[in-house]
Amino acid sequence: MLIIPAIDLKDGKCVRLRQGRMDDDTVFDENPVAVAKRWLQQGARRIHLVDLDGAFAGEPRNARVVGEICKACGAVPVQIGGGIRSLDIASAYIDAGLQYLIIGTLAVKQPAFVDALCQRFPGHVIVGLDANDGLVATEGWAEASGITAVSLAKRFEDVGVCAIVYTDISRDGMMQGVNTAATAALADAVSIPIIASGGVTNIDDIDALGKELHRGI
Repeated sequence: MLIIPAIDLKDGKCVRLRQGRMDDDTVFDENPVAVAKRWLQQGARRIHLVDLDGAFAGEPRNARVVGEICKACGAVPVQIGGGIRSLDIASAYIDAGLQYLIIGTLAVKQPAFVDALCQRFPGHVIVGLDANDGLVATEGWAEASGITAVSLAKRFEDVGVCAIVYTDISRDGMMQGVNTAATAALADAVSIPIIASGGVTNIDDIDALGKELHRGI
């Protein structure tokens, strides 16, 4: 099992949102680079970043901090989501050392963008599916799309996406445990590897996911 520590960035700080609400945040550390280094010291083999400001603005808002984290991580891969809405932004992140790009909003609104990104940067594209009651949300979770996570995941089955990050919004930041059932159901529906996200609180959640690894999680 690959455990990926997540660092959510807002105003250059390491924060946690409750159910994706920007007005309900907790600042955990004002130095995200130091947080990344602590994860590395504890054995992290990949780091997950979210530019929360970028997700709402539609363009990167924490690029300087992201670049510093990449430098600190060295050979350890870093993935990022939030505000990647053009090939130029994607290219800039790859040039800065990001290994994986997570596409959420445009995966819903312009799925052909994901196709183009996979062709331009093969092996570096992850789709982020953030869902409430099985329906995908966009624009930093502020808008409901009416599209099911399963149907959207199937759209990207053969375009070269290397993984899907699935987040149950109702669990995110609530410390109530991961939605193992929904994550496993999505994994059953597609052949793309699924990264479970949102609500992971303790070792019991890790154990529960561990029992479902054979399903593609």
